[in-house]
Amino acid sequence: MTLVYAGTCCHAPGMTSRAEMAAPETRKQLHDAFARQRQALIDTGTEALVMVSSEHFANFFMDNMPTYSIGMADAYEGPIEDPDWLKIKRTKIPANPDLSLRLINEVMHTVDVCYAQEWKFDHGMSVPLHFLTPAYDLPIVPVNINCQNPPLSPLHRTWELGKALRRAIDLAPEKIALIGTGGTSHWPCTPDSGRINEDWDQVLLDQLIHKRKDALLAYTDEKTISEAGPGAFEMRTSLCVAAATEDQTGEIWFSEAIPIYATTCSITTLYMVE
Repeated sequence: MTLVYAGTCCHAPGMTSRAEMAAPETRKQLHDAFARQRQALIDTGTEALVMVSSEHFANFFMDNMPTYSIGMADAYEGPIEDPDWLKIKRTKIPANPDLSLRLINEVMHTVDVCYAQEWKFDHGMSVPLHFLTPAYDLPIVPVNINCQNPPLSPLHRTWELGKALRRAIDLAPEKIALIGTGGTSHWPCTPDSGRINEDWDQVLLDQLIHKRKDALLAYTDEKTISEAGPGAFEMRTSLCVAAATEDQTGEIWFSEAIPIYATTCSITTLYMVE
């Protein structure tokens, strides 16, 4: 089996764009949790990172909005946002197009996915990579789930995507890590921006680490947007990784509502090779 590590992490742009505005001790604990996750990638000998995120209208828009897409580029670039604002230097990010093709071919046996040979990463990818692979020395295979605009993927189909990714990863000889980003309550670009539903977030994280499939698939978009905001549609990225890691119980490494970052920031481990 070639999956060596899996987990989830936050991708809030505030973590870099206004990092110093959070309470110093909270910020330190968050950064320590990212460092722990980064070390897990090193300790497990990770050779490639499959990162599942949501795309924020940077590459895909209403004229072309794939439900699922996997990157197959020779290299990527990010962030697409103004580096002076996000405070992450724009850089070239390594890829592995051969691995991408192999994963896509296997996933497509059970789940239809699009592919993209051009992809500029926005904060959904760039912020986590800033913390997890600061030297940009790890090949990335990006996976995008449309979490922005309905019609959205039914959750049971997102679960099947996770199962398909695990199957494809386990057929590859490379040691591969799988990380989903985003997904807790937030109300971006609305009058409620900055609002956080901590109770909703903690229940979701508990369901994820225990891989409670029935409970996770019972969420509805109507209730999610009402209780946790449109940003919580990104729960699909975490659910995808939970589906890929049903064989282990996970662990929450950090979880804290940080209003200046407009969301609950969390780091979880859902699988680690034994």
